[in-house]
Amino acid sequence: MASISSFSCSVLLRKNHPIRCRQFDIRKPQHSSQSKPMSLITTTAITAVEPPARRSANYAPALWSFDDIQSLSSKYTEEDYKARAETLKDVVKMMIRKVGTPSSTLELVDNLQRLGISYHFEDEIRNLMEEIYNNYFKTHDNWNTLDLNLKALGFRLLRQHGFQVPQEIFHNFKDKTQNLEPHSLKDATRLLNLYEASYHSFEDEGILDDVRDFAAKHLKENQDKIDESISSLVGHALELPLHWRVPRIESKWFIEVYEKRSDMNPTLLELAKLDFNMVQAVHIEDLKEASRWWRNTKWGTNLSFIRDSLVPSFLWSVGFGYLPHYRIGRSSLARCVAMITSIDDIYDVYGTLDELERLTNIIDRWEIHAIEELPDYMKIAFLGLYNTINEISYEMLTITGILILPYLQKEWANLCKAYLVEARWYYSGYTPTLQEYLDNGYISISGPLVVMHAKFATSVGATQEILQRMEEFEKLDEYSSLILQLADDLGTSTDELTRGDIPKSIQCYMYESGATEEEAIKYIKDMIRDTWKKLNKKRMRANSQYSREYVEYASNMARMAQFMYGEGDGHGRPDITKSQLSSLLFNPI
Repeated sequence: MASISSFSCSVLLRKNHPIRCRQFDIRKPQHSSQSKPMSLITTTAITAVEPPARRSANYAPALWSFDDIQSLSSKYTEEDYKARAETLKDVVKMMIRKVGTPSSTLELVDNLQRLGISYHFEDEIRNLMEEIYNNYFKTHDNWNTLDLNLKALGFRLLRQHGFQVPQEIFHNFKDKTQNLEPHSLKDATRLLNLYEASYHSFEDEGILDDVRDFAAKHLKENQDKIDESISSLVGHALELPLHWRVPRIESKWFIEVYEKRSDMNPTLLELAKLDFNMVQAVHIEDLKEASRWWRNTKWGTNLSFIRDSLVPSFLWSVGFGYLPHYRIGRSSLARCVAMITSIDDIYDVYGTLDELERLTNIIDRWEIHAIEELPDYMKIAFLGLYNTINEISYEMLTITGILILPYLQKEWANLCKAYLVEARWYYSGYTPTLQEYLDNGYISISGPLVVMHAKFATSVGATQEILQRMEEFEKLDEYSSLILQLADDLGTSTDELTRGDIPKSIQCYMYESGATEEEAIKYIKDMIRDTWKKLNKKRMRANSQYSREYVEYASNMARMAQFMYGEGDGHGRPDITKSQLSSLLFNPI
């Protein structure tokens, strides 16, 4: 994994906003006048030490208790439902084999993906996409024969599936839209597909930037006049493009939209609903298991200052990989995210700087006998972390034959070292440059640690490939982690600054550039878009089953960030995402 200082300014900062980068030694705060305050009351008889002042974030209690979670059940585990699903899948396979025109083929693939059932037909879809690519998109001669709507939908789906389709396919898109009527169903669909396609762009693809701006402008200007049958899709896309949305959450939303369409296919709809409920039944059992683990840690009772984030943490794991066969990954990631949240609360809220220095050192050494050096509450935290990470490592060893403990230890140590940098900034009153903040922040946001857990839980049969491709995926990990960091800052910085925390990317940029808050927010959003372009290019290099699965995992971390923090701190304040949590995890369709 790259070092904290490895991100270059040129990678992260836009050319029209030059910001000077400074060297920063993470071993000590920038202000050396940081003597530890001592509060000693001395008398001739005794010496008393005042307890350290502790901050409090006043977190709200968990919305769902242990008993609430353990009482959950679903009837969709019964054999009758499984048999019906198999029958419907056979019908859909026949439908795929009989599909006709390129347009109807691409629309079917798009619907299967958005309904959340395409994973049942991966081989069939791959064959369809290869046929479409070879017959219509492989050579320049074929492009001019294609309808603009077919180009746009094909471009999006083909790039999504790893086919090399150049942006030049849209070189004359403005000529094709001279007589545009954006309010009509045909042209609104065309614009919407152009808009969605543009978000699969790479860096320096100016044609696709023009496509995005052009489509967005016309869709926004005509949003109130657009044909009813597509207006909900338009509003949804303008809020957040499809490529940036969490697949499981998008499927739930799209099933409800698809049901109202005049061209709805009853077989697809029935399978989508049934599959959603059957997969939800798997998630319920996974959540109950995670809840039992959380209760056994006793962190919720013995560390009263931390967030009880079990259900939001589990939602992250579903967002990463919702498919039934990702159960090992969900189990590992749910525990990982819940522990990250708790350790983060120790560093951000409760621990003193001296205590945090000791905890970081012991986590770095991973020595259980050193636990006596810690205060009691940190003993509980370290022991729980130590036991859980060792347990996850043992589970993976029995499945894959790989001892992953050294990799997880290293990333947990890196995370806590990054937390400690921020703690030193806080206690010294130091405001970092934006570059310093981001170089440390993409680690302190926990992205590299989370995706390290995901690497080994994605495809447990790819033992050697995981190790061989570790370095290859470093930039992918960094880009998805950076999006996580920036999205988190957009959603949580107000709350975190209110309770006392270091400046976030928005404030660092304002402090350094003199920008207003509105300008800084726009700048951070532009950074997210630019980082997605880098991430898109890395996605194209996925050339094996394992790498495709892992790339989706890493991309889904960025998507979950934009969902979880889109309306505020959806992780720290789960009331923001309560309705989504309930519909995804508890309430069948």
